[in-house]
Amino acid sequence: MGGTDHRYTVNLSILFTELPLLERPAAAAAAGFDAVELWWPWVDAPVPEKAELDALRRALTDAGTRLTGLNFYAGQLPGPDRGALSLPGEESEKFRRNVDVAADFARSTGCTALNALYGNRVTGSTPAEQDELALENLVFAARAAHDVGAVLLVEALNAVESPHYPVVSAPKAVEVVDKVNSATGLGNTKFLMDLYHLAMNGEDLHRVIDAYTDRTGHVQIADSPGRGAPGTGGLDFPDLLKRLAKAGYEGRIGLEYKPGEAPSAESFGWLPRGLRGA
Repeated sequence: MGGTDHRYTVNLSILFTELPLLERPAAAAAAGFDAVELWWPWVDAPVPEKAELDALRRALTDAGTRLTGLNFYAGQLPGPDRGALSLPGEESEKFRRNVDVAADFARSTGCTALNALYGNRVTGSTPAEQDELALENLVFAARAAHDVGAVLLVEALNAVESPHYPVVSAPKAVEVVDKVNSATGLGNTKFLMDLYHLAMNGEDLHRVIDAYTDRTGHVQIADSPGRGAPGTGGLDFPDLLKRLAKAGYEGRIGLEYKPGEAPSAESFGWLPRGLRGA
């Protein structure tokens, strides 16, 4: 993976999950990483106890790892929920209660990117009604992110694994980004370019990189098919990462892949240790 200056982060919600949450930052540090990201760790608690937030913050600090990305509350991930902010009733209310909590945690840890996932399409509410609710909640989240110096990320998932999720292409995700920025005037909503999901959707990754890198706030990778480490599937990551660099992407690359049967620490052989930290 040489030839670029990309820095890498480890997603501790999909890697090192063989360990308790509070042990994962130290495990990532031992593997050579100084930056980590997380899905919302408390899937049943959009507003967890202060002691739990404090314990996670302390674990990050003690390990010497910086939290660079955090999802807002999104229900059970991985799982069927896929998000909350466009779901009428209790789930979207949970999302709104979570926004200030997540933003404050981001502020206190120096985290500069907050990811907000749409919810699935549901019966009893039209797509237009769900999209109206989603825009309202995304505007709310974008303003909270702005107040703590963070960007709001909008991600496309893939239609194979998330058939009821409405944002399953790069153009659709960027369309949502544009609507939020237009509504807020802040310009802090960005595209989260997840190359695994886009590949699963059959998109031309070169075209996506060329068209949307300047709108991108973060990049995540896993090989496709299989969602394993680079080299376990069919994606040409040296080529893709060089293309990202040529297109002007200077941010971090998030590792959001499944480690397989071996311990997570053994899944980084493809990435020289000297390229894992800052």
